[in-house]
Amino acid sequence: MTPITAATDHVDYETLASRFRPIFTRIAEGASAREQDHRLPFDEIKELTQAGFGALRVPVSDGGFGATLPQLFRLLTELAAADSNIPQALRGHFAFVEDRLVTTGAQRAVWLERFVKGEIVGNSWTEVGAVKIGDVITKVSPDPESPTGGFRIKGTKYYSTGSIFADWIDTFAQRTDNNVKVIAVVNAHQPGVAHSDDWDGFGQRTTGSGTSTFTDASVEAGNVIDFDTRFKYQTAFYQAVLLTVLAGSIRAAEREIATEVRHRTRIFSHGNADSFAADPQILQVVGQVSARAYAAEATLERAARALQGAYEGAFLDNPVEEERLNDLAELETAQAQVILTELSTRATSDIFDALAASGTSTKKNLDRHWRNARTAASHNPWVFKARIVGDYAVNGTTPPRVWSIGAGPKGDPGK
Repeated sequence: MTPITAATDHVDYETLASRFRPIFTRIAEGASAREQDHRLPFDEIKELTQAGFGALRVPVSDGGFGATLPQLFRLLTELAAADSNIPQALRGHFAFVEDRLVTTGAQRAVWLERFVKGEIVGNSWTEVGAVKIGDVITKVSPDPESPTGGFRIKGTKYYSTGSIFADWIDTFAQRTDNNVKVIAVVNAHQPGVAHSDDWDGFGQRTTGSGTSTFTDASVEAGNVIDFDTRFKYQTAFYQAVLLTVLAGSIRAAEREIATEVRHRTRIFSHGNADSFAADPQILQVVGQVSARAYAAEATLERAARALQGAYEGAFLDNPVEEERLNDLAELETAQAQVILTELSTRATSDIFDALAASGTSTKKNLDRHWRNARTAASHNPWVFKARIVGDYAVNGTTPPRVWSIGAGPKGDPGK
């Protein structure tokens, strides 16, 4: 068998982006109304996947586009500027694609073919109920009736972002026969799988997050994967997708505030010009928002290059260098998270300084950009990441690459 190496297909970014930008434009046109009416973007995600968006990272030789990680995250930022919910809904998909890219197992080709066909993967990791840190309540058990050595899965998950749109669900579980923690990739199209769109956050309302329930759902033997074999830069990767949500939210806020200022006819007597579009103080506000969008995208680009290094490190056959590259990716995405949290929440709030009270109209729905940025920025709290970055700077402490959430020794598991 030919050894699997890091993909080197470097397609021109503008050529790649031009394929999807017309779809992004259509997505942007309906984003505000979808949020106000709470309509999940089933059609929008289907159009993207039919155009091959889910196969962006699949090598050209396997039928995909061969995008690098910096190119992927640039495209996700453009998509987030159209509707920040959709990149987050596809977060689990692109993470699972990444995992299959670096594996050398026999299932690699099977999954790459599925991605090219337009099949997408959701995410289902977080336990609900009385669970302590380190515990996994969702269980995978050998199915005695399966002729192929398959399994059955039972459990309930929350924050199962994107699973309601998915064909497969990347589910964190524990085997009952040997207690090994695994990823069970569950076919979503079966009676034992149910989803509830019950995410009640004030932002990112149409990501399809909420509860997934598995009731003796079947799992193929080849789709029960030891968690310890998962791609090593996964936490950095998951974080980087959220960074595209933040960067795209700023860009969307800039676009909409510029349009509002350009077309505003009312002025203030104590302003500086005969139109808002010519008032230097208003232009300053818009310019500061634009500069924050630029800084966010530049920061994300650097973090994406670190992730590309970690991806390529998986094929170096040099464990020491691979670990260094993975630690660097974790560190840089943490640094980016700290600064993008501030940039995005500040910029999406400051847009109102350029519009006065009319900008707060619920019909305009401009507050969704702040709500979306604030919500996405609340994942994986940045305060812990800032401490981790500081610990590295002062003491050289390696950033942790795997963590979990649950009740502490004296805590209420439900809070």
